This record gives sequence, structure tokens and C-alpha cells, in this order.
Amino acid sequence: MKIVLVGNGGREHAIAWRLRRSPAVTSVVCPNGNPGIARVADVPRVDLKSMEDWASFAAREKAALVVVGPEAPLAEGLADACAAKGLKVFGPSKAAARLEASKAFAKDVMQAAGIPTARSDSFQDYDKALDFARGLGLPVVVKADGLAAGKGVAICTTEEELLQALAENLKDARFGESSRSVLVEEFLVGEEASILAFCDGANVYPMIPSQDHKRALDGDAGPNTGGMGTYAPAPVVTEEILAAAFGTVLRPAVDEMARRGTPYVGVLYAGLMIDGGGVKVLEFNCRFGDPETQVVLPLLDGDLGEIMMACCDGSLPGARIGVRPDHAACVVLASGGYPGRYETGKVILGLDDCETDSSVVFHAGTVAGEEGAVLTAGGRVLGLTAWAATLQAAVDEAYRMAEVVTFQDAHFRRDIAHRALGGTTRR
Repeated sequence: MKIVLVGNGGREHAIAWRLRRSPAVTSVVCPNGNPGIARVADVPRVDLKSMEDWASFAAREKAALVVVGPEAPLAEGLADACAAKGLKVFGPSKAAARLEASKAFAKDVMQAAGIPTARSDSFQDYDKALDFARGLGLPVVVKADGLAAGKGVAICTTEEELLQALAENLKDARFGESSRSVLVEEFLVGEEASILAFCDGANVYPMIPSQDHKRALDGDAGPNTGGMGTYAPAPVVTEEILAAAFGTVLRPAVDEMARRGTPYVGVLYAGLMIDGGGVKVLEFNCRFGDPETQVVLPLLDGDLGEIMMACCDGSLPGARIGVRPDHAACVVLASGGYPGRYETGKVILGLDDCETDSSVVFHAGTVAGEEGAVLTAGGRVLGLTAWAATLQAAVDEAYRMAEVVTFQDAHFRRDIAHRALGGTTRR
């Protein structure tokens, strides 16, 4: 089958890479894809602005399936626009994508379904939000209600940080319409992990658990980022924790969305806080996580194209979905200064010298330069991913890749998977 893939970052490169290894997939078309995606898919340069533009393009391509990578098009109704043209879409409808597009809506779903999560409330008024936050006590979490490209969460440990976070959202509208309302939330203690799950509207099948590294610097220091690396499986998610997450989080969420008449189709991402044997939800996302996808998909045992189609057809129980008995690690190579100000246009060297049968470089923020050069074009530039029989071997291989692939002012964390490996993993 022919697939049209929406998006052009590291997540989409990983999806395209895995789809091209699916016997059921004959071709992948990813409009305006980056140079890495261009190695595994057709990347026509087209001007697609509206959701109708995207749906019309997919119809002209006679796509058997449209796969939507980023959250923004889903929140804007791309799945609905495609469905109106008779296209099958791997991704939730606009109504179902509110699980990520609105923090307040997600909390309402959790409350209705009895899903464990932090105490919280939503506010549009600065003073009321401040009073509630002070009642919770520091530290406290302030989240922009809408989409904010992964930058809308502030963990406030001081009164000054709390005042700044509330002012940036409710007074300064830092994230535009997404800042119209904020969620003020209890700070949870424990260890984070992510579980991505395939959903067909009624059935849910969890993938291998992973753990992201959101802080910019070693030792989980520095500002939050979109993710500086990840690994799978995450040992904090034991069989008991996975069963609890399925029974108290994933299954109830899918059931509640179906009860509301907005069945959830696609990938449901549950960000979890684990404390002892307890599980609470930090957030839901309506798509594959980035960079979690870059370690989850290499460990998938099954035909991704067929699995995605089964989700669309409501036949997920009949799909073959397995997990390879390996470990995977991804080290993100970022531009100097990220997540603050950074420069782009740096020449990337070594891209052709480090990939093997058990490693791959996923392009996130890259662009084609002159004479075949590849240049940096974003904050997170590359995801250096490797898999092996042990986690230590996978981590070592990913860091070997970081010694080969270089560009000016590149930086990366040197302790990916440190929780699982008992300390700093690279010096």
C-alpha cells in the first residue's frame, strides 16, 4: 500500500524508516521531508497550508493510508478532512485529539474515567490561579492549556517562578491562544516513563515502555527541552506497573473516549509518574512521542503498515504485534544554545560513516545544502539511535556515533539511561 506521511522531523523519519521495512508498504510519500526522510521516502516540495490542502494532496496520491506525525494537524482536524474524502487516517479526529490539545479536557476525561492523576484546576484569571497554586504549596506545575510545542510546562520551585509562569501565560499570552487558560497542578514525585499504545477506537495495545530525558544538561539539570535522548525498555516499568498502566490508564481512557462518541484511533501516549507501585498520569499526547519513537519502533516486531491499517479498520486484535528482545538508546545531538537561542546552517559531517545494521541516524532539524551537504536547521538536529542485546551495549554504540557525527557547537547529554545503568553513562 501507498502511505502519505505528514510531518518532517525526527519522529517522522523514524516512522518512515520503519514503514519502509514493512512488507505491506510499497511506498511512502512525505511532502517537504528532511534529508534523512528523503533516504527512505519520496519528499515532493509542495505548498500545503490548510488541512483541506493536505487531504486533497493525499487523495490525488491515491493513498491507501494517511499517517499523521505531529500533534498540531490532528488538533486542527486533518483526520476529519481526510475522512471526508474517504481516506483512512492513522491518527485521532479533532474531537479525540483534544486529549493533547487541551489540558483541561484531558483532566476532565481522567476524572470521568477514574484515571489517577495529580490534583489540579484550570484558570483564566491570574489571581484565582495564584491563590490555588499557593494552596497546593511549592513546588507546583503551571501548564498552558493548549499546544505549545513541548514548551508550555513550568515547574515552579519558588514564588518568583510561579508569578513569572502565570504572568507569561495569562498576562503576556506567551503561547498565544494556548495561553488563554492554564492548568495549575500538584507537583508529583517519582520516576517518569512513557507508554505509547496502538488504538482502534475500542481496543488498545501498549508498546514497549521508554524513558525520555527532558532536561538539557547531565544529571537532569538545566531547562526543559523537547527531549535530549531516550531508551527502551525502561526498567522502572515492571510487568506489574505495565499491567496497572493498562488497567487504570490506557483502557479507561479509550473506553471513556468511545463513551463520549469520539472513539480514539491512532497512538495514545501516556506520560506517567511512577512512585513505588503507584502510577499517575502526567499527560496524554495524541501521537507518537519524539524522541521516544526513535527507540520504540526499532524494537517493534511486526508490520507497522498492517498494524496502522488494523487500527483504522477496528481490527487491532487480529494484528501481529510483538517486541524484539533487545534494548535501544537514542542520543539527541542538539545545536549549541538549545533550548535557548541557537544558530543554524552548520555543516553536518560523518553522517555516512556510522550507520550499521543495528544503528541509524534519525534527522530532526536538518536541511539540504549545496553539493549534497546536510545543514542544521533546528534545535534538536539528530537522533543517534542504536539497539543491542543489552542496554549498556546500545548506549555505548549511540555514543560511538556521537563521536563520528559532528557539527559546529553541537552538544548532547552524556548520561542517557543513567537511571537504568546506575550513574553517568559516558564521560
